[in-house]
Amino acid sequence: MNCIDIKKISVADVTAKEIPAVLKENKIFYNKVENVNWPKEFPYCPKMEFGIAHTDDAFLIHYRVEEQSIRAVAQKDCDNVWEDSCAEFFISPAGDGLYYNIECNCAGTLLVGAGEGRNNRQLAAPEVTKQIDRWTTLGRTPFDTKEQPTAWELALRIPYSVFFRHNITSLDGLTLRGNVYKCGDKLPVPHFISWNPIGTPTPDFHCPQYFGEFTL
Repeated sequence: MNCIDIKKISVADVTAKEIPAVLKENKIFYNKVENVNWPKEFPYCPKMEFGIAHTDDAFLIHYRVEEQSIRAVAQKDCDNVWEDSCAEFFISPAGDGLYYNIECNCAGTLLVGAGEGRNNRQLAAPEVTKQIDRWTTLGRTPFDTKEQPTAWELALRIPYSVFFRHNITSLDGLTLRGNVYKCGDKLPVPHFISWNPIGTPTPDFHCPQYFGEFTL
């Protein structure tokens, strides 16, 4: 099982655009997302790494990606962002079996859901998703598939208030379960890679039994 010690940063009112610089200043290590869990059907592995830290009330995440084509068709939050060039952060903040999927495409359109498994997930309301500040090097305007090698970055500030099925005020000192993914279901070359390896026979990110550990 992969494990990360997530450093706490004392910073107030940081914006998503400032996150890459803040992580650099605090010497945050970047973790590779490179597990190709279904190599026969989906062998392609784009380059992806992420840095993560936390503050008193939020996660700060910065993704860096290089892939052979990009797509950002989803028009609004909670559309099918996983069909685009998409980075995903799954986290169980309370150890009660309920986890959140926070999925964001390369144009900053995102989806937040909550539940104990793939089925019967509850999508976040717009007043919840709008709390996540996002920044991307590709801008915020949706676009169709571009078949050209592209490097892009995405940063998210995820306040604990986004965990709408809980009342989280602090996560200091806890060890949480979660995973990080990169996918693109409708890209010319679909792919499904993960930070912590997955042992299911077919692509499935909704498998908390294969989550790694995040210690805050």
